[in-house]
Amino acid sequence: MVYTEFITNWQEAVAGGAASAAVVTLGFIAILLGIAIYVYHALAWMTIAKRLKHKYPWLAWIPFASSAMRLQLGKFHWAWIFLVLIPILGWIALIVLITIATWRIFEKRKHSGWLSLAFTAMFLPRISGIGTIVYLIALGSVAWRKK
Repeated sequence: MVYTEFITNWQEAVAGGAASAAVVTLGFIAILLGIAIYVYHALAWMTIAKRLKHKYPWLAWIPFASSAMRLQLGKFHWAWIFLVLIPILGWIALIVLITIATWRIFEKRKHSGWLSLAFTAMFLPRISGIGTIVYLIALGSVAWRKK
């Protein structure tokens, strides 16, 4: 009786440890993937800013400054970034402005403005994963492909 309880407890402990290890591993992979996407995104926007002769292309590495830089490259005033301080409606308005700015930037780089709609698709629940992948591919194409 004691032996079977020990085996049962040991099996539960091993299963719990394996589950914990899996969660930690997946969390670590998610963090690495997030860092890789951030670096790719910043490098792409820095390259685009350099090619469009922005005064401070290194702003691509700073989260809110990157969005302000995109607004400037799309011929909007950088101060529109403060819409982020207005919950929901401000966020929606800022997403629309950044999408329009991205459209203009893509067209300046001789690419289709329609690709910028993938940025907006990142915020739509059912297609956010696909939208993110399409946006990152389009961004890389705009940044590094010569047309």
